[in-house]
Amino acid sequence: MAKKINFGIIGFGFMGQTHAETIKNLEYAELKAVCDTNEAQFEYASAGVKTYVSADDLLADETIDTVIIAVPNLLHLEMVVKAAKAKKDIICEKPLAMSSEEVKEMMAVTKEEDVRFTVHHQRRWDHDYRVAKEIYDQGLVGNIYTIKSSLYGFNGNMHDWHIYPELGGGMLYDWGVHLIDQMLWMIPAKLQTVYADVRNVINENVDDYFNIQLYFENGVNAQIELGTYFLNSSENWFERHWFVGGDKGSAKIDGFNPKGEITRTSELLGNVPGKITMTHAGPTRSFGPAPEGRILTEELPEVEVSHRMFFDNYYAHITGKEELTIQPGQILRLMQVVEAIRISAKYHQSIHFE
Repeated sequence: MAKKINFGIIGFGFMGQTHAETIKNLEYAELKAVCDTNEAQFEYASAGVKTYVSADDLLADETIDTVIIAVPNLLHLEMVVKAAKAKKDIICEKPLAMSSEEVKEMMAVTKEEDVRFTVHHQRRWDHDYRVAKEIYDQGLVGNIYTIKSSLYGFNGNMHDWHIYPELGGGMLYDWGVHLIDQMLWMIPAKLQTVYADVRNVINENVDDYFNIQLYFENGVNAQIELGTYFLNSSENWFERHWFVGGDKGSAKIDGFNPKGEITRTSELLGNVPGKITMTHAGPTRSFGPAPEGRILTEELPEVEVSHRMFFDNYYAHITGKEELTIQPGQILRLMQVVEAIRISAKYHQSIHFE
């Protein structure tokens, strides 16, 4: 095996500790040190892991090859610049930056200092997402015209530093960048138009609901909806939901551990006189109950995937076997989409993008 990756983590809160637990299970990696301004966080560090209260001190540690930046969003640019100038390879938490201009600064300094640079968008390896992507990639429901991705919650309130917009709080920067990134990576086409509704429903200062419409050049309309206080008593409502519609069928995918089906019809309604079907909506054939045997179902495709694969890809890149799955240029485009979303929501207008 090639030399192990020696990691340091800057910011040892929830995500920093999550990364530490992941690194324990990577045979090709070792956690050398963690850094946090709150020394109480160090009680969660494993024995033998060095602790620093200063990022500068951690970056001066010559045993560290790659730093993971897991500080609040507002500090990402500062830490990426410092790490690059210290000649450390960098994995930065999402959202990468507070603006697309900050992303450009990061890309410039990491290129100038010739260090590796990627972003922890691990949800490209979500099981539910990879099932949806497999359906898209294989054309399992024909020519796709619409994709809907949604996530709903009941708790409503933001927490910790996420309640402060100046620190990069709010759901658009939290879950939103993941859900948008998934859609942009799934659909390899120019994004023509962005339209969005972003709201503060029960949080005074930061967004907690959004509905985003993305119209792509290949004809796909992608809708992304999230609400932290979007209530329903239906079973498994507070989970991930996907709908993929094509001209050869539809797919429903529910849950992070996905369940669902692909649905087709045995035949289409012919344009000929037929028996009137009475429903609560009145006489209709297109929207009445389906005759027995008309609706056919198939199982969803099987996909083997885990968040560990983010680090597997990073190690394969370090050892010269693979390109990075998550390229900074992709995240620059993502941040530009986020900015278009905010403008669209502010002025209630469609934004022409690419």
